[in-house]
Amino acid sequence: MSAPVDIAVDAMILAAGRGERMRPLTDTLPKPLVPVRGAPLIEHHIQKLVAIGVRRIVINVSYHADALMRALGDGARFGCELLYSVEQDALESGGGVATASKHFRHGAIILISADIFSSFDYARLLLVASEIREGRRDAHFVMVPPTEGEPGGEFALDDRGRIHAGEPRLTLANIAVLASARCQSWPRGERFKLLPHYQSWVAAGRVSGECFHGVWCNVTRVEDVTRLNAL
Repeated sequence: MSAPVDIAVDAMILAAGRGERMRPLTDTLPKPLVPVRGAPLIEHHIQKLVAIGVRRIVINVSYHADALMRALGDGARFGCELLYSVEQDALESGGGVATASKHFRHGAIILISADIFSSFDYARLLLVASEIREGRRDAHFVMVPPTEGEPGGEFALDDRGRIHAGEPRLTLANIAVLASARCQSWPRGERFKLLPHYQSWVAAGRVSGECFHGVWCNVTRVEDVTRLNAL
């Protein structure tokens, strides 16, 4: 089945981090360009987004920004338009989204971190994006079971698909859909994290979610790259 020509949702990939724990690979290479299973990490996300009909992707860049933009170009070879939000100094996740939000055209934005690798099907987010555009909720989080040795355990999920602050805790998979207007109301050019805003939305009962049990890895160390490439 062919993808829609241009669905009413944009996407953003967070790609401004330095990747300190992945040195020496990231001494001369931005982490999103580290090869995993035959392609740079970020290209897996771009290809999966294009496959479901996303034709416009915003990427925030900072560390080795020029190298990342040269490698990806304008998106023509992927079949989409790539827009870059350049940060002189990395603005953390929240500041990065807020500053890039001037590029958001639709009421919902698919948000993905460049430094994860997963088999999650992004097509699952399209219905959720439609409901967020209609104002039924503020966000939808994909969660994964806690991973040994990794931080996480931010929220819980009830049997109605609602995120809450109880138990048992799951970990944010760094795949989400957000209401664009919420992000556009935040201050631009300032450094702050997404999590406090997520916590506020959850407390207000405005966030849905799902737990994913397939292949998922937060690629933060050289060992993660080696293990993924060996599988």
